[in-house]
Amino acid sequence: MQQLILCVLLASFWTSCTGAGAPEKWDHAFKECAGKYQSPINIVTRKTLKDERLTPIKFKNYQQIFRSTIKNNGHSVQVGVPHLSTISGGGLQGIYKAVQFHLHWGNNGGPGSEHTIDGEQYPMELHIVHMKSHYTDLTTALRDPEGIAVLGFFYEKSNSANRKYEAIINTVRNVKATNSNTSLPAISLAQLIPSEQNLTSYYRYKGSLTTPGCAEAVVWTVFEKPIPLSMDQLGAFSDLQFHDGKQMMGNFRPVQPLNGRQVFRSGGAMILASSALLMAAISMALGLSHPN
Repeated sequence: MQQLILCVLLASFWTSCTGAGAPEKWDHAFKECAGKYQSPINIVTRKTLKDERLTPIKFKNYQQIFRSTIKNNGHSVQVGVPHLSTISGGGLQGIYKAVQFHLHWGNNGGPGSEHTIDGEQYPMELHIVHMKSHYTDLTTALRDPEGIAVLGFFYEKSNSANRKYEAIINTVRNVKATNSNTSLPAISLAQLIPSEQNLTSYYRYKGSLTTPGCAEAVVWTVFEKPIPLSMDQLGAFSDLQFHDGKQMMGNFRPVQPLNGRQVFRSGGAMILASSALLMAAISMALGLSHPN
């Protein structure tokens, strides 16, 4: 059990980590992967419900510089985080401390995020994993229905490189082989994510880990503002290798049924469908719509 939890929370890929095969077979090997509250999901913005409790999240020590190791575990890249950075507020029940971060991506900048927004899949997704501050181990935190809080961030293609990511991208290029690792230059969690004024728009729902055993113990916060990376930066992740030596691509779980869950949005989150209707109405008012 301890090995499985470590495997899951260090972003391990399903096939070699658990022997469970492809995602559609997980429910045969892990009962909870067939649960009703699984992740990731497709967030349909027009069906989200505004929640006034979803105020801006309080980030503490996210600016703290730390040194760590980046590792290719054969399934993803992972970076352990000192338990100094915390999140609170924003409807979270208590304080959560950062444990690690990892990523999910597609093929050389192609669709690769785990969550989708109105059916749109982004090139990559960052997960910063936290557990409730009073827990000392992940095993205990996973027994709590809200023991884990994960912040999810999308990436988008940019015409220029993101300089804040240069240190990480350069080290990613040095861990192509499975089980290889290298020291990561001093970074902070703050430099990985959008500025705080761009973090007021997000979605919230209760779900699960996205790898076996799929424990339904996660409070998910998925931010609307994507992080820009150039195609060259995005492509660096696809140069990594799985355990079998094949190109590391598509290490994401497909979206899961919502099963009646309500997805909430903060006050700043947009309803994209309504925005599109508004633009159409403006176009018609200005006489810019195409004739039938």
